[in-house]
Amino acid sequence: MHPTRKAVATAVALLAVATAAGCDPDSDTSVSGSGSSKPGCPTVLAKAKKAVEKAEDVDAPWTGPTTGPKAVRGKTIVFIAHTLANPGPAGVAQGVEEAAKVVGWHSRTINGKGTTAGVKAAFEEAFRIKADGIVISGFGPEIVPKEVRRANAAGIPVIGWHATVAPGPSKDPELFSNVTSRVEDVAKISADWIIARSNGRAGVVVFTDTTSDFPRNKSELIKKELATCSDVKLLDYRNIPIPEANSRSIKEVSALLKRFGDQWTYSVAINDLYFRHGAPALRAAGKAGDGAPFNIGAGDGDPSAFERVNRKQYQAATVPEPLSEQGWQIVDEFNRAFSGQPASGYVAPVHITTAANSGGALSWDSEGYRQAYRKIWDR
Repeated sequence: MHPTRKAVATAVALLAVATAAGCDPDSDTSVSGSGSSKPGCPTVLAKAKKAVEKAEDVDAPWTGPTTGPKAVRGKTIVFIAHTLANPGPAGVAQGVEEAAKVVGWHSRTINGKGTTAGVKAAFEEAFRIKADGIVISGFGPEIVPKEVRRANAAGIPVIGWHATVAPGPSKDPELFSNVTSRVEDVAKISADWIIARSNGRAGVVVFTDTTSDFPRNKSELIKKELATCSDVKLLDYRNIPIPEANSRSIKEVSALLKRFGDQWTYSVAINDLYFRHGAPALRAAGKAGDGAPFNIGAGDGDPSAFERVNRKQYQAATVPEPLSEQGWQIVDEFNRAFSGQPASGYVAPVHITTAANSGGALSWDSEGYRQAYRKIWDR
């Protein structure tokens, strides 16, 4: 185990002992509005605490592919991001560029700037430069069906990142693979964290983007899991499209504070950036950075989210995607496509980062992924 992670693991283990003894520093029933220490949903709560403890484990060895085709040389791939203002696609793009250099490919990232027109223009550029592979990142293929079919017809493999609900290959739309953690796992663990930390009693606001299938499905799954605990109350289900989060979050958060006051004790968002943009409103209202509402991001775990978590500034936890690792996985999936082999089928396990287990890091990736992929490509 990495020395830093070993130290963190020891701290987490000690915390678990304290919790078992009845001294759980993360239990904040006093702010849930109930004033009771009795769990609101004992059976659900016990399962949630067990799941959260597993997801907070910091010793995550590489469980991805260890075999595959030797690297094909001289390819050009285009990474189309719905918007690079979203740190998720931006982080994955960096991982793709890093891995592409290792295998001797040319990689180009194009910003769709949050619009369908921008994404279509990016596709046209990819076709113009005769890209061998195209990544669609942070948006569903349903917004550009003609362009995706054109790539399919031309024999250009298309790989998604958070493009469809399920990980892996897709027949309709036709994607060689979609790289993402399982949205069901991310949604469930983020809701379980709220249930566990609040001892089964919380007033929750869910922030989502209903303009695309992926985030909408994630937030619906979060709602479903929260509803398994009878004393966890959904106060509001707030739709703020990701490209509008910067301009709308302060006003929306201020309105929610006025409406719910101290009833609002927890938040979960389909992307960490809602807390980046909403933090000034919480600060202006006199809310403590390490106090209620306690916020968890159900993706993507960008560096700014880690900073807020580490500093305990208006975000208590994140369920991070291993962004750089997934960029390397995308390159590996393309290499399999170019070699006539099937997709790897690998899905990264779910993880929760808090100030207690981050070790001060600004990202989360499984240990050893770079070495594993290099070994495959260089064989």
